[in-house]
Amino acid sequence: MSVPLLKIGAVLSTMAMVTNWMSQTLPSLVGLNGTTVSRGGTSERIVSAIYPSPEEGWQIYSSAQDADGKCICTVVAPAQNMCNRDPRSRQLRQLMEKVQNITQSMELLDLRTNRDLQYVRNTESLMKAVDVKLKTASDNPRSLNPKSLQELKDKVTQLLPLLPVLEQYKTDARQISRVREEVRNLSLVLMAIQEEMGAYDYEELRHRVLLLETRLHSCMQKLGCGKLTGVSNPITIRASGSRFGSWMTDTMIPSSDNRVWSMDGYFKGRRVLEYRTLNDFMKGQNFVQHLLPHPWAGTGHVVYNGSLYYNKYQSNIIIKYHFRSRSVLVQRSLSGAGYNNTFPYSWGGSSDIDLMADENGLWAVYTTIPNAGNIVISRLEPQSLEVLQTWDTGFPKRSAGESFMICSTLYVTNSHLAGAKIYFAYYTNSSSYEYTDIPFHNQYSHISMMDYNPRERVLYTWNNGHQVLYNVTLFQVIKTAGD
Repeated sequence: MSVPLLKIGAVLSTMAMVTNWMSQTLPSLVGLNGTTVSRGGTSERIVSAIYPSPEEGWQIYSSAQDADGKCICTVVAPAQNMCNRDPRSRQLRQLMEKVQNITQSMELLDLRTNRDLQYVRNTESLMKAVDVKLKTASDNPRSLNPKSLQELKDKVTQLLPLLPVLEQYKTDARQISRVREEVRNLSLVLMAIQEEMGAYDYEELRHRVLLLETRLHSCMQKLGCGKLTGVSNPITIRASGSRFGSWMTDTMIPSSDNRVWSMDGYFKGRRVLEYRTLNDFMKGQNFVQHLLPHPWAGTGHVVYNGSLYYNKYQSNIIIKYHFRSRSVLVQRSLSGAGYNNTFPYSWGGSSDIDLMADENGLWAVYTTIPNAGNIVISRLEPQSLEVLQTWDTGFPKRSAGESFMICSTLYVTNSHLAGAKIYFAYYTNSSSYEYTDIPFHNQYSHISMMDYNPRERVLYTWNNGHQVLYNVTLFQVIKTAGD
C-alpha cells in the first residue's frame, strides 16, 4: 500500500516595516501557521506570514476557503511580546502603576513628617518654658506683672506656627487613610487575579511560544519562492531628494547587512549616500558618502553582496563597485544593449538597463535592436558579470512603467503613473508568459524605480521624491521529498 504524498499550498504574505517604525532595522518575521484539510489521500495547506504591529498579540485574523476548497488561515504573532494584549497583563500593569503612585505618596508623607517632627522638636524647649510660666501664673496670679505677661505673649506668638503643622498632620492622616484603602483594594484585586490565573505557568508558556517562533522562522526559510498574487498598500518611509532616484538595501541572501543606500537623480550622478540603518535613513543621519569613479545612468541600480551594480553613463557598460574597498572590481559591456534613452521605460530617464536581484541571483533587464525593442532578460554571473542565459519576453519595453524579478519571474507594470498595475509576467523557468491584473496604489503618481528585495520580501520604490515600500503576497506549492 503506497503512502499518500504530502502537498502543501502556501500563500506567503510578508511585511516589512518600518516602524520601529521600528527598531533600527527592518522588522523581523514573526509568525507562520496553517490549516490542513485532507482530500482524497492528499493534505493541502495554505500558509500565511506577516509582520504584525509590535503592540498586537497572537491572533487568527482570517479563515476561508479558496475556489479549490483549500483552507486559508493567517496567524499574527507578536515580536517577543507574547502577553501584551492579555487582559490580566493589563490589570497587572495598572496595579504596578497604582503601587508606584502609592509609593510616591508614602515618600512624600515621610518627607513632610520628618520635616514637621524636627520643627516640633526644636520648639519643645519653648513649650516647656511657656508651661512653667502658665503654672506660675496659675498658682500666684499676683506674680504676673505686665513684663511677665508680655514675655508670655511673646512665647505664645512663637508657638503659633505650630498650628499649620498640626493642620498638615490632619491632612496627612486623611491621606494615610486613603492609602490604606488603596492597599486593601490592591490586595483584593491581586487575590482575584491569582485565583483566575490558577495553574497557568506564564514562564512555561513563554518558553513554548519562543520555541514555536523558532520553528516558524525555520519554516519561513523553506518557503522561499512563489508566484506574486498581491501587493499591499504603500508604506512611505521618507520624503527626500528629487523626483527621480533609487534607494535600496543589500539583496544578498543570507546577509546581516542593515545599511541603506540612496542615489538621487538619473543623469550623470556619482554621489551615493550610505546610511547605517533604516532608522538612520528615515532621520537623515549617520551616513557616509561614496563618490563613484564613473557617473551612472538611469535608476536601475542594485546592491548585491556588498557591491553596487550600475549602468555607466552613456554606455551599455555595467560596473561593479565594492563599497568597503571603494573601488571598481569589474566592468563589462552588456552586448547589444541599448543605452542613452534608446529603449527606456515609459518614463524615460535613461532607464535602458535595469539591474536587479532575487532569490536566484543577479539579473539585467534591457533590450536590443535585434529584439525590436522588446524586453530581454539576462542572468548575470555576479563576479565576472558574464551573461549566463538570456530570454526574449516579447513585451515592448517602452510600454512598461517598471519591472522587477521575484523567484526568476519578471513582473512588468503597465505604467509609471497613477492607476498603474502589474500587467505582465514572464517565467524564465518555463520560458512562458501571461498577462496579469495585480493592482497597487501609486500614491505619489510617478514611480521611477521599483525593485524587489528577496531578503525582506518587499518592493522598494522611488515615487516622486518619496521612498516607499510595498509588501508582497506570494503563492506557492511546496512538495516533500519523493513527490
